[in-house]
Amino acid sequence: MFQQYTKEFKYNLRLAYPVILGMLGHTFVAFADNIMVGQLGTAELAAVSLGNSFVFIAMSLGIGFSTAITPLVAEADGAGSRADGKSALKHGLVLCTVLGLSLFGIILLCKPLLYYMKQPPEVVELAIPYLELVAFSLVPLIIFQAFKQFSEGLSQTKYPMYATILANVINIVINYLLIFGSFGFPKLGIVGAAIGTLASRFIMVGYIWFLLKRKEKFEAYVTGFNFKLIEKKVIKKIISLGFPSALQMFFEVAIFTAAIWLSGVLGKNAQAANQIALNLSSMTFMVGMGLSVAAMVRVGNQKGLQNFRELRRIAKSIFFLTFLLEIVFAALFLIGRYWLPTIYLDVDDVVNQVDNMEVIIIAAKLLLVSAFFQISDGIQVVVLGALRGLQDVKIPTLITFIAYWLIGFPVSYYFGLFSEYKSTGIWIGLLLGLTASAVMLYIRFNYLTKKLIKS
Repeated sequence: MFQQYTKEFKYNLRLAYPVILGMLGHTFVAFADNIMVGQLGTAELAAVSLGNSFVFIAMSLGIGFSTAITPLVAEADGAGSRADGKSALKHGLVLCTVLGLSLFGIILLCKPLLYYMKQPPEVVELAIPYLELVAFSLVPLIIFQAFKQFSEGLSQTKYPMYATILANVINIVINYLLIFGSFGFPKLGIVGAAIGTLASRFIMVGYIWFLLKRKEKFEAYVTGFNFKLIEKKVIKKIISLGFPSALQMFFEVAIFTAAIWLSGVLGKNAQAANQIALNLSSMTFMVGMGLSVAAMVRVGNQKGLQNFRELRRIAKSIFFLTFLLEIVFAALFLIGRYWLPTIYLDVDDVVNQVDNMEVIIIAAKLLLVSAFFQISDGIQVVVLGALRGLQDVKIPTLITFIAYWLIGFPVSYYFGLFSEYKSTGIWIGLLLGLTASAVMLYIRFNYLTKKLIKS
């Protein structure tokens, strides 16, 4: 019985691993920033966390919106229509550019909110200059996403990975030179980390376009755009898929961001511990995200072929593979929960020793909860990918809102601020929200695919 699913594992992983590495690349930018900034002190680490909390909300909207391009390109590819694939990319690029600029503007307008969020004052002062630069990096990042989603829609998942690896190398080099003032460069602290992020994201866009243009298969797709000819019908189609997808991602990222803000109310050490646990969890989440893209592409192809029995079998094989991998991550978090936080801090720093030890103890408790939500988080994101491949986005958006904001957040808020659980209580709310989302989304997928097979 299991063989009908396990025989797909090899192809699923082949499709997913470049996406996973590319997604890990985005997270690795934050990981590198956190480790390097963590050497400066817990206030600096908390400031990067606070600044990024705004950027991550905006980024979730941009990345979520851009996912609309993948199922349209995958369906066009399945149906053998190059013109439809190119049209999806062109209109996607226009919309992603406008969205990137809009999100940058919104973050600048929201900047004064930092002063009214009961965050430690020294953290806010450090966060503002960092936030301004990283917010602008959203423009190239979301344009990159349009190229990335297009490439993945054609089952070519390696090119975005190459661009992200290059961006990471550049980011780490600039960080090293500008955070610490190495080799005669100015010592800019966390502003240096922001400059590294901004520069690497501009290079990432240029490099993926260069890579795709050089390949004969893609040259016709990525050159000779007539931006004067914009079709309302295609714009409406992308928005009708992209807007709910953006909201789905926003609802999930926003609850994790709320966890950052709630942690800030508990103090800088709670916030630094939350940032460590969140950064580690987001790395394992990227494996689920990669498999989610594989689900979206393969389901989109089968939708183009109108083969719904095969669609259901392939999707289930990806769910099963995700479940097995997430069990491995849960075990790693359980075993390494006291050691993993030490990567982020200078444990030999005598001046900050008391703070650092407190951060490690809090982070270990959070990783214990995170070990359990690995499974829920992985399952909900791959089922969401399969539903996007079916171009079913409205009901899943409602499901994610209910799971995170009507179930998860009230628990996080109450247990975090009004019980002795504190930081752990915030993460218990996250666990409940993710589990509710996984269960409800699977029920939706099960219902829809059975209905399609019958009809």
